[in-house]
Amino acid sequence: MTAQISYADVEVGTELPAQTFPVTRATLVRYAGASGDFNPIHWNERFAKEVGLPDVIAHGMFTMAEAIRVVTDWAGDPGAVVEYGVRFTRPVVVPDEQGAVIEVSGKVAAKLDDNTVRVDLLAMSAGQKVLGMSRAVVRLS
Repeated sequence: MTAQISYADVEVGTELPAQTFPVTRATLVRYAGASGDFNPIHWNERFAKEVGLPDVIAHGMFTMAEAIRVVTDWAGDPGAVVEYGVRFTRPVVVPDEQGAVIEVSGKVAAKLDDNTVRVDLLAMSAGQKVLGMSRAVVRLS
């Protein structure tokens, strides 16, 4: 597969469709099983609070993976992402009853060489930015 978006059709400032991703404790348990990361701060409220967290928190790599979905859905091909990095600025706190929501938006910040663009992402949860310097380089058709 290749990206379904044409480099010629994209301008700096092009906004990607924003998405929201619900996160529950069950989501975190499934992710722990898939990733092998069974740190109790991701599923045990008592333990999380004992180590100074406000509640159970989502895995950083889970948060990062949810954010890049905005880019892969837009491009139409996960293989179009040639580079991706973030800084973890705040955890996504996942209360037991209502869970949490990760809100992600993105826009094309630069047109680069070789039909690539840099996309800057904004990932928020509970009104706070949870990823900093979240950027992807994407090869378009």
